[in-house]
Amino acid sequence: MLGEYPIKGRRASEIAADVERAVGTGELPPGTALPPLRDLAADLGVNPNTVAAAYRLLRDRGVIETAGRKGSRIRPRPVTTPRDQIRIPVPAGAVDVSAGNPDPALLPALGPALAVAAAAADRAPVLYGHPAADPGLLDLARASFAADGAPDGALAVCSGSLDTIEQALVTRLRPGDTVAVEDPGWGSLLDLLPALGLRPAPVALDDEGPLPDAVNAALAAGARCLIVTSRAQNPTGAALTEARAADLRAVLARHPGILLIEDDHGHGMVDQPFRSLAAAPDGGPALPSRLLVRSAAKAYGPDLRLSVAVGDEETIGRILGRQRLATGWVSHLLQCAVAELWRTDAAPVARVAAAYRARREALLAGLARHGIAGHGESGLNVWVPVPDETAVTAALLQRGWVAAPGARFRLQSPPGIRLTPAALTAEEAARLADDLAAVLRTGRGAPRLT
Repeated sequence: MLGEYPIKGRRASEIAADVERAVGTGELPPGTALPPLRDLAADLGVNPNTVAAAYRLLRDRGVIETAGRKGSRIRPRPVTTPRDQIRIPVPAGAVDVSAGNPDPALLPALGPALAVAAAAADRAPVLYGHPAADPGLLDLARASFAADGAPDGALAVCSGSLDTIEQALVTRLRPGDTVAVEDPGWGSLLDLLPALGLRPAPVALDDEGPLPDAVNAALAAGARCLIVTSRAQNPTGAALTEARAADLRAVLARHPGILLIEDDHGHGMVDQPFRSLAAAPDGGPALPSRLLVRSAAKAYGPDLRLSVAVGDEETIGRILGRQRLATGWVSHLLQCAVAELWRTDAAPVARVAAAYRARREALLAGLARHGIAGHGESGLNVWVPVPDETAVTAALLQRGWVAAPGARFRLQSPPGIRLTPAALTAEEAARLADDLAAVLRTGRGAPRLT
């Protein structure tokens, strides 16, 4: 079972911490079976209830999984080995199309905005007891949400999309609850769910977003939350169309008790319109439990760890209450800087969105010339289904390209690779398409076209 590794500890927290440490160091690799409760209790000289509590902690942390009489095992990808670690080193001379980063050349200059923020802080330093959110940022966010047809609600400022989503999940759900998520989907979110003791229910999608029948099946099976990416979906680039949004609103109307989380991280760098799912299909009241999140990471830079969310009073109130107990607030220097960027950088949005669209379309057109169907309706990335993602990524590396293996983003969906053409020239995109086509022709099976 455990080979030579002896689990240690007298209390449940000590036993759980020892197992998690061993998983992190590789002494307990994924798939390792843990001893039965009574056997480990006897070895440690503790009550079996203590070991049961330790195993429960490990399940809630996403470190182990239990399969009835088969016992408990280390998860195939425990929380201590996040998906982002499935990364290929970039050799000298290779082009990295795996990272999912925006093009630095298309990010706005931060100096002027930070200078405005610093001057404001000099005039009126933010001290304890100051309101958590910058009024100017809230005004801009409220106007933006209203212009895009999002239901009105309370507002919160958090440290990025994932931070906002985590606070909503922690405060609205309980360990053991099921969350419906896109598959393939955002790897960090897929890691977060088991870390919180939540169960992911994979939902298939196409270029127009999640499939209504798949969403309905997940919610009918008991999922208490649905997380949808409105546009620039990671990794496929899917963007909700109005027809798909209408179908999904009809599905959600049949499940009004669920928490809907809409992730619009593409705001400010895409040209597809935002489609809110929170509004009722007949113009009636919005879903009672809802959250829409917009972050600054893709439009203004990943180091600007800031997001603004609108939602129902209870959800936002719980997020803010938890924030007060933890970080307290997001730095007003960041809030003021993002507000300044939002005010002054509105005109270049169309130019940035057009540049990303042209680069995606150059790669997609190159793939299409070889009969390879890629997906990239919006955002920074292109998803290419392939028969064997390990072989394809290795062969591309030999040709000077570092691609992201699809395992970073998948639960049950077929294999694929994610390519980020956000900073590629048209010539580079054409060469990447040619090289991928050559890889797929050389003994690794025909390209998958659907």
